[in-house]
Amino acid sequence: MLKRWVVSMACALLVAAPAAAAGLVVRITDGKGHPVPDAVVTLVPRGAGPAPAVRRAPVVRVIDQKDLMFVPYVEVFRPGDAVVFRNSDRTRHHVYSFSRVKAFEFVLAPGQSSPPLRLGESGVIAVGCNIHDQMAAYLFVTDAPSVARSRGDGNADFGELAPGTYEVKAWHPRQRPGRTATASVVVGASAPVPVIIALSLLPDPRQQMDREHMQY
Repeated sequence: MLKRWVVSMACALLVAAPAAAAGLVVRITDGKGHPVPDAVVTLVPRGAGPAPAVRRAPVVRVIDQKDLMFVPYVEVFRPGDAVVFRNSDRTRHHVYSFSRVKAFEFVLAPGQSSPPLRLGESGVIAVGCNIHDQMAAYLFVTDAPSVARSRGDGNADFGELAPGTYEVKAWHPRQRPGRTATASVVVGASAPVPVIIALSLLPDPRQQMDREHMQY
């Protein structure tokens, strides 16, 4: 009887326990099913009113220039964060952006770094080099409650999320300007099936300069 009572109590406790928060994986692919890295995925609870401001200390992130490339290609920022451009090449770079979000330019000799540039407004900032046209980078500034960047396997991982319905948005610099893929996902007590979002992508602008993609 005692053993049966213990088992019954354990089952009752499991039923009464609050639902645990679950994580989410959003997988980004191209039109052929190949994984797409460097996509920025945001999650916003649906029907919950304006999202509260993300509270954390501002951070400074470094965009390096190495082997005539910006590294990383895409970086995620929160409003109030800052970016520093570092020149690790043996040649001079002229870093610039015409973005309405943040226009700037820095001429950097080999080994030099720019002063920290504060990013106060949400939006996408396309960055180029006036000397090397194939160089491009993108600064994605967002106040969305949850944000992640897809890895080489195409997955963007999110930590614990409160149960509910979320609007998912995926952005990549190789989409046509102004395009954002959207989806809806319901997060419950258990991990949901991975959300797969297929993007229609243009050729890589780092292989051939595309002035259309410098208008962010």
